[in-house]
Amino acid sequence: MPDPSIGWTRWRAERDNLFRTHPQSPLPTAERASYPGVPCFPYDPDLRVSAVVDPAESSETRIGSSGEESIAFRRFAVARFELSGEAHVLELYWLEAYGGGVFVPFRDATSGGETYGGGRYLLDTVKGSDLGTDGDRLVLDFNFAYNPSCSYDPRWVCPLSPPANRLPVAIRGGERMPSQKEPEAGLEPAASTLQESRSAN
Repeated sequence: MPDPSIGWTRWRAERDNLFRTHPQSPLPTAERASYPGVPCFPYDPDLRVSAVVDPAESSETRIGSSGEESIAFRRFAVARFELSGEAHVLELYWLEAYGGGVFVPFRDATSGGETYGGGRYLLDTVKGSDLGTDGDRLVLDFNFAYNPSCSYDPRWVCPLSPPANRLPVAIRGGERMPSQKEPEAGLEPAASTLQESRSAN
C-alpha cells in the first residue's frame, strides 16, 4: 500500500503553488508571489482513520457562514470513527447550491488558537477533496484538513463548522492558522492529535 504521507507532501506542494499562481487564489493579489506556503502540522499517521457511514434522516440544514447569510446544505449521513481510542461522530452534508457534492467541515480543540476559529474542511467532493473508501468505510485523513478561503481574505464567504461537527479533542494535523510559521525541525506530532461561496470580489 502506498505511503499516505507521500501524497500529503505532494498535496502541500501543489496547494502552495496554487496559492501563488492561480487567478482564484484566496490570497490578496499583492501577497501571492512572495507567499512562503500554508503552515501545516507534521504528518501524523494516527490521524488517518476509516469511518463507518450510517444513513441519517435527511434534513435541510442552514450552516452559518463568514458572511451575513447562511448556506443551504442537506444532512444525509453520519461518519463514526475512533481517534486516539475515543469514539467520534461527524455529520455529512450535501451542498444544495450550484456544485453539489459531499461536504464535511469540523472544529476541534485547536480551533481559535492553533487553527482557524471557524473550523476547517475535511471533505469537499465537488473540488476533489476526497480520499475515497477503504472497503465499505469512508477514509478520513485529518492531515489533509484545510482552511476555508475566508481565513486568508474576508472578501471570501465560506460556510463555518456547525455545532454538530465540533470535536472535543485537539487534532494537530492539517493546516494551521494562516499567520503561523512552520514548526521547528524535529517537532513531533501530538499523539491525539467546501464548498465555498464567493459573494464579493
